[in-house]
Amino acid sequence: MAWSVLGKAQLGGLLLSLLGWVCSCVTTALPQWKTLSLDLNEMETWIMGLWEVCVNQEEVATVCQSFESFLSLPQELQVSRILMVASHGLGLLGLLLSGFGMECCQFYNIRWVFKRRLCILGGTLEASASATTLFPVSWVAYTTIQDFWDDSIPEIVPRWEFGDALYLGWAAGIFLALGGLLLICSTCLGKDVPFPQVAGPTAHHIMLQQRSLMTPSI
Repeated sequence: MAWSVLGKAQLGGLLLSLLGWVCSCVTTALPQWKTLSLDLNEMETWIMGLWEVCVNQEEVATVCQSFESFLSLPQELQVSRILMVASHGLGLLGLLLSGFGMECCQFYNIRWVFKRRLCILGGTLEASASATTLFPVSWVAYTTIQDFWDDSIPEIVPRWEFGDALYLGWAAGIFLALGGLLLICSTCLGKDVPFPQVAGPTAHHIMLQQRSLMTPSI
């Protein structure tokens, strides 16, 4: 079956949402939310994530230690844990609903209006997952900037800087937002055209019988 413009737009939104969801999951698992380099020992780098803190020693090894208590974490990391996990749930649910509501996914006796609502709801969930991803990543970045330029901290004290996970988190939020908006816009702008109903073998047999009865015998 040839894909319509609506179907291609929905597929593009679904793929963008899937890419954003995968990037968001990787961002949550990575420990590189913050990095710290020591001037006294340039061979040693500290990295901090939502779940653990690691010490990377070049040409030696990387040693990681999980946080012992959730309450001992800074406030921004506590909230980031909750929101990132919530983002995964919203994104996964949005992918499932959008997949069932796409034009190319046809089920027997499912109305086109109901499929549109599923796709719009899935796109809304993807946009919500984008917000719950961008907010914690941006908050951690904001607190890192504040601490870096804090004049009350002596200059000899090392400062935390941005880690690679923050950039990946921003990319994940953008992908989720684009995917959700594309799903919503493509579905709202599409025409309400119902799927064609295919007659079953029983109906076809009845039509042949009616034609045979209407044909005059010679």
